[in-house]
Amino acid sequence: MASVTPTLPPVIPAQVSGHGGGGSRRIANPLREGLRLERMPEPCTMVICGATGDLTGRKLGPALYNLMLGGFLPPEFTVVGFARREMSDDDFREHLRADIDQYSRNRPVKGSVWESFSNGIRYHRGEFHDSASYEELGKLLDRIDRDRGTSGNRLFYLAVPPVLYPEIVKHLGAAGLAADGEHRPDGKRGWVRVIVEKPFGYDLGSARKLNREIREAFEEEQIYRIDHYLGKETVQNLAVFRFGNGLFEPIWNRRYIDSVQVTVAETVGVEGRGEFYDQTGALRDIVQNHALQLLSVFAMEPPVEFAASDLRDEKLKVLRAIHPMAPADVATHAVRGQYVSGWVEGQKVRSYRDEPEVDPQSQTETYVALKLAIDSWRWAGVPFYLRTGKELPTRVTEIAVQFRRAPLALFARTGASQIEPNILAIRIQPDEGILLRFGAKVPGQGLQIRSVNMDFRYGSSFAVDSPDAYETLLLDAMIGDASLFTRDDEVERAWEVLDPILRAWKEGHGGPLHFYAAGSWGPPASDDLLERDRRAWRRL
Repeated sequence: MASVTPTLPPVIPAQVSGHGGGGSRRIANPLREGLRLERMPEPCTMVICGATGDLTGRKLGPALYNLMLGGFLPPEFTVVGFARREMSDDDFREHLRADIDQYSRNRPVKGSVWESFSNGIRYHRGEFHDSASYEELGKLLDRIDRDRGTSGNRLFYLAVPPVLYPEIVKHLGAAGLAADGEHRPDGKRGWVRVIVEKPFGYDLGSARKLNREIREAFEEEQIYRIDHYLGKETVQNLAVFRFGNGLFEPIWNRRYIDSVQVTVAETVGVEGRGEFYDQTGALRDIVQNHALQLLSVFAMEPPVEFAASDLRDEKLKVLRAIHPMAPADVATHAVRGQYVSGWVEGQKVRSYRDEPEVDPQSQTETYVALKLAIDSWRWAGVPFYLRTGKELPTRVTEIAVQFRRAPLALFARTGASQIEPNILAIRIQPDEGILLRFGAKVPGQGLQIRSVNMDFRYGSSFAVDSPDAYETLLLDAMIGDASLFTRDDEVERAWEVLDPILRAWKEGHGGPLHFYAAGSWGPPASDDLLERDRRAWRRL
């Protein structure tokens, strides 16, 4: 049989725009249609503030190399490392190459790709508090624009501790490096954007203050608050799964769904970040961003179109609909735990309070379980259970939907055993995919019913590796697509949901701190949270 080669439409010319959703070269490709067309960004320079840190080595460097390897970056693309350590351009190239060799999902590094990529690597040594460092950075960026044709398009990535965000953005603004379009003092009309890592504040007041400080230099449309969970392939597929399948959208509501569980489980501890984590805790570190973002994507209404503003408007509506927890409810609707010594994956784990830089009397939670309610027409009466913790038995992030039980009087009369409720589990990591559990008759005489699984996995179904979340998000930021980034009002609303819990714990009337052995699934009080509702956590 003769093969048929699809006819591809012509390339659409590059679109140039300001700080909004444009600034990309669009290629219409019917083989890769999805939420958006496949695109290549305009030539640009990415400045990594804190370029010698762990985030750059483990995530940013490998992500940029893989984008170049995949043909998603233009040859003019340039990356500038900005840090305090004394280095030459060649030293920084070798530093990045070593990290890419170790952490890239595509190994070994291809020489020809590395040569092209490394030609665009520069290093700028400077102090973040020194205004002269930013003036020199500006001169370097001007030379790059002239020599490599990056047209004044600049992406700043703040890969530094959050305490440094206000100082860096203040100096970027004072040096004229934050303005874009017609507002630029150098007369160039390229775009300028900034990526800010989590945690974004430590409560509502600090988040509002940080938003104000960053907006003194950047417009809201230029600010990209990154949450790498939203770059996961399965999270993006949620919209397609819900709105693109007539089988599921009609039952995505309180009439058919009994409850929803969001689990973010880690097998690691504080990993040398004792001082930071002891001031943060699981509620701030995971629930405020990752867990609530997953919940909002899952529960949102269909947007008018897949544009950044529409998507984020719908997520905000979900966050606004979360029923606020009164002080008296915290003890019964929230559980906090802290791990003690135990075994995880065959390794002995010391207690949290014995970790370096952790207060021996610390009250910081390493585990949180919550029961939340969404006061909306779609979700009224459906409980949402969230749990996250460190030093748990399995590393897994998933959303599990438990459907209401079918009326089983027919089977009960035959003596058949109780049928488990149907479960739809959306696995975010590590094995991205979707599992559907339903009842089926066991072959043989008599009527026996057993739950069976239909299991879809991205890796086996498409025979390709999913891109790392940072690859997706970095490319989106260069293109100007803010769909997978968090807006200021989303951040503040998430803190409004959690602030009463933090306040109750601090004031001592939010229930006790429970302890759990490392390698277990958290304190017994977490199981009690669901057992009171005659439910149970999904076994993972």
